[in-house]
Amino acid sequence: MYEDDGDRADGRGEDAALLRAVARGDAVALGTLYDRHAGWLHARLSRRCPDAETVREVLQDTFVAVWRSAGTHRGGPAGGWLWVIAARRLVDAQRAAARLDRPADTGWSTTVPSTEERVLAGLEYGDVGDALDRIPPELGEVLRATVVDGLTTRETARLLGIPEGTVKTRAMRARRELRAALARPAPNDAPLGGTA
Repeated sequence: MYEDDGDRADGRGEDAALLRAVARGDAVALGTLYDRHAGWLHARLSRRCPDAETVREVLQDTFVAVWRSAGTHRGGPAGGWLWVIAARRLVDAQRAAARLDRPADTGWSTTVPSTEERVLAGLEYGDVGDALDRIPPELGEVLRATVVDGLTTRETARLLGIPEGTVKTRAMRARRELRAALARPAPNDAPLGGTA
């Protein structure tokens, strides 16, 4: 098998070894990584997209991207890295589908973003997204998994490779720190201009 970094019980070391092997062009390692992660990725993608064909294509595109960019993985949980790739591929696929569905005659878009899409855009690009970027990453990833993706504590623990109790503790800390981050302005929110 692949050299496990410290024989960690949560599989992170083996995932890291698999990613290093994939970066060297090992197709068997990619297959092993796929077998370990495709199931939960498919389940999470299906929660966000009802079209099974799109989910299958996004999953395939995700592992093609892993094949091409495994050398860019810089540590951390492989599951989180894979989910970022998959989520981006899903957004790209949904945008492409929306462009195809747009009426060509009017020049006006008749699609209205769903509440979920508006909330997710706010989480990524709005004040909440800025505040999430200012809290420690390990806290932000717990909030994204439990709140944005709607995962249970057990699913989040499995995804991040941490105990369920740690998920609960980090979620409480993350909410507290997020409230504090929202209460103070971002560093680049300084007033523009100078003195009159």
